[in-house]
Amino acid sequence: MNNRQIEESLQWRYATKKFDSTKKISEADLKTLQDSLVLTPTSYGLQMMKFLIVQNPEMREKLKASSWNQSQVTDCSHFVVFAARENISENDINRLINRTAQVRQMPHESLQGFKDMLLNNLVKKEHPDALNWNKKQTYIAMGFLLETAAMLKIDSVPMEGLDPAAYDKILGLEGTGWKTCMAVALGYRSSDDKYQHLKKVRFPESELIQFI
Repeated sequence: MNNRQIEESLQWRYATKKFDSTKKISEADLKTLQDSLVLTPTSYGLQMMKFLIVQNPEMREKLKASSWNQSQVTDCSHFVVFAARENISENDINRLINRTAQVRQMPHESLQGFKDMLLNNLVKKEHPDALNWNKKQTYIAMGFLLETAAMLKIDSVPMEGLDPAAYDKILGLEGTGWKTCMAVALGYRSSDDKYQHLKKVRFPESELIQFI
């Protein structure tokens, strides 16, 4: 995509209030959206997050009731719930080290220094607020998903208007070490969603961006 196309996609995107429930995202586009989540950057590459794509209609109805009855939950094509790890354990560190050694075909011994640093900083010293730190990573992933969707001309809406504890119960996350953070509804706007015709309200670039 060139600069103009990227700009047009970002201007086209808006927080969709009403989805056309008859339109579904193609398998090819869904794979690209999934890739955007997997490829999102995270601190140390730990990826202390999980993305639950909720397809079960009955479960979506329950989630809707715990989301201020927002229709996007049930009307969108795909509904993604973002969850973060409650804490960081030695097993999480070992998982990253093993995966790095496998993908990059490196001996584990060469990663010992990196492993020790992670253990010292994140496990042995007990990270003061691991859950909130991990939650921040999920917001980066959400940004990647929203922008990727816009490039594909897929509508989206990020949703924090939900009851995380109720979501955890409905999704079976209680006691698993995972906590719901927020969700994103994806699909295609309804032709009668009036919000698509409103001008995007943003402060001038001169007030938001400063060159030093």
